[in-house]
Amino acid sequence: MELTGALAEADWEAHRPAVFGAAYRILGTVAEAEDVTQEVWLRAAAADLSEVRDLRAWLVTLAARTSYNVLKSARVRRESYVGPWLPEPLPTGPDAADRVLMDESVSTAMLVVMETLTPAERVALVLHDVFDFPFGRIAEVLGGTPAASRKLASRARARVAAVKERPRASRAETERLLKAFKAAADAGDVAGLVRLLHPEAVYVADGGDKAIAARRPVRGAEPIALLMVRLIEIRRPDAFQLIEVNGQPALATYCGGELVWLDTVEIADGRITALRRLVNPDKLARIGHI
Repeated sequence: MELTGALAEADWEAHRPAVFGAAYRILGTVAEAEDVTQEVWLRAAAADLSEVRDLRAWLVTLAARTSYNVLKSARVRRESYVGPWLPEPLPTGPDAADRVLMDESVSTAMLVVMETLTPAERVALVLHDVFDFPFGRIAEVLGGTPAASRKLASRARARVAAVKERPRASRAETERLLKAFKAAADAGDVAGLVRLLHPEAVYVADGGDKAIAARRPVRGAEPIALLMVRLIEIRRPDAFQLIEVNGQPALATYCGGELVWLDTVEIADGRITALRRLVNPDKLARIGHI
């Protein structure tokens, strides 16, 4: 695309999802991705784009560079986070305000693994594997060489390979298991919960010191089942609904109209292998109440 100078609003709206999608994949939080998107818009609106031939690539490059700087500065804050860290959920249903380029790279499971990568590895992986950037351009973002960028992407790809290789349950199966899990927990049916959970299942909760949540992963079907029943007894939620976040069904649980936690799962052979519960109210704010 050849532009004559200023960024037209129509051109920006056409590429905004890619800008937001790059930032969200790199950062794992909606709030930070929105801030990066706004900064890219302001900088692009003020720039002379008459020499730009590929506007999408130019905007995504700017988003990646900005996100890389944000991620480096946020590293210390994330390392001091209280308890497990889970990505901020991105609403992706038909009514979502921000539709990104949906694929497995924005799944909760993938973003959890992405958090274990270095900032440079995350940028290299997203730009190459999601946006098909050549390593020369990635090197410009990271301030290194194409060879170094290739190694970063290769290391990152090896780390996330396990997630990509896992078979994904269908939407119908995921919704069925979430409903069954909710019904069993509400009924205090520990045995029923154990049947729904893989024997080596893991439960991870993110409260961020803002809400009561397990500060370490809980492993094993029976310990998880007992904890789920106990949490229902303590909080007494009165409503729930299935919604879509990060391209997959999730179970939103409410108390007095307030969203109190959001569950996402991984499934294998008809059983839940991973249950992730987001409790941090800051991360739930964009999902909303009922």
